[in-house]
Amino acid sequence: MCQCPEETPKPDQGGANMPATCGRITVCSVVMLNIFLCVLMSMKWNYWQDKNNRPRIRIPSKEFWHQIVVSKPFWNKEQQRLDITYNPIINSVSELPDWLNDIGPSDPCEPDSRALTQVVDYNLLPQQIQDFLLHMRCRTYPMLINQPHVCNGKPFLLLVVKSLMPHFDRRQAIRETWGRAGVLANRTVTTVFLLGNAMPSDHFPDLSSMLAHEATLHKDLLQWDIRDTFFNLTLKEVLFLEWFSKNCPQAQFILKGDDDVFINTLQVISFLEGLAQNKAKDLFVGDVIRNAGPHRDKKLKYFIPESVFVGGYPPYAGGGGYLYSGQLALRLYNVSEQVVLYPIDDVYTGMCLEKLGLVPEKHGGFRTFDIEKKHKHNGCIYRSLLLVHSRTPQDMLKIWPWIIRPELECQ
Repeated sequence: MCQCPEETPKPDQGGANMPATCGRITVCSVVMLNIFLCVLMSMKWNYWQDKNNRPRIRIPSKEFWHQIVVSKPFWNKEQQRLDITYNPIINSVSELPDWLNDIGPSDPCEPDSRALTQVVDYNLLPQQIQDFLLHMRCRTYPMLINQPHVCNGKPFLLLVVKSLMPHFDRRQAIRETWGRAGVLANRTVTTVFLLGNAMPSDHFPDLSSMLAHEATLHKDLLQWDIRDTFFNLTLKEVLFLEWFSKNCPQAQFILKGDDDVFINTLQVISFLEGLAQNKAKDLFVGDVIRNAGPHRDKKLKYFIPESVFVGGYPPYAGGGGYLYSGQLALRLYNVSEQVVLYPIDDVYTGMCLEKLGLVPEKHGGFRTFDIEKKHKHNGCIYRSLLLVHSRTPQDMLKIWPWIIRPELECQ
């Protein structure tokens, strides 16, 4: 044991009698502490090792992944398959459930006949859900109209508008108002419209020649050979993200909306310019909906049966319009491969954000459920907002001058 020798206290130079300090007490303490730690580590090592110097922890001789229980709803099961496929730990195990091998046709764009037998009420479901289930795995469709050079100007803001072939008047009203391409508030703005195709069964007149003329004239149409239905909006979203990653990855921000919304482009640019750099990277704002789930009423266009999906929805921004960064768009495209296509496009985007560990942020400037009726003709109200839904082409032509008119004074 370390002991401190006894010394006679000496008066210091100031005249006060102070006790002598034990100079070796610190050294002794450190030595004892080191000895204690060595003994502790030795005991720990002996505990975890057996007599043959092998670890006492037993590694199971058989894999236990067979405990995975397959989901019954068709979408949930397919998502479970993707989760396992993209899980490097589980996917490396040799003995996986047999149902994982039942992946349907080798060509994902062939009709998936599994839906007919695995969705118990398939024959009772609305036609659009049946069609979605048969083609849920297909993500490759021919592009009919492309604009590969539309982003050569490296836009600060890319306005992406979901539209339908017959909506010529809406697209033209947008071009003349909030979607006017060029330099706005010293920032480069580019607009593109996303279109599908009209099938003979939809009883649309042949608009292809008119659409070709529009594309040549304005050079802002993107069209894929997909049936333009409500449940195919998710597919249109994924196809756009793929197009963006190849043709417009340098765009800093994207505002995606329907062709019946009004966007205050000046206010959007002002909002973006005020963002901190770290905030801009993962930006995703809109009219966020939380604690929502699938509708079970067959009369609603949002109807999703329990045989297809069970569970709650993650937070998501209403599909009328939302604003996000170009960097995030590239990440959304990559992660979308890990998320099974879901019939409702804005919910699907929320699922992709959840995969990235992100949550969309609610912004009061997005009014996807409109504003109070008494304010609809108040120009100052529109100046303070970013997006309002819904507005006709005539409304857009009326509201836009209120935004850009300098003589309009607002308190």
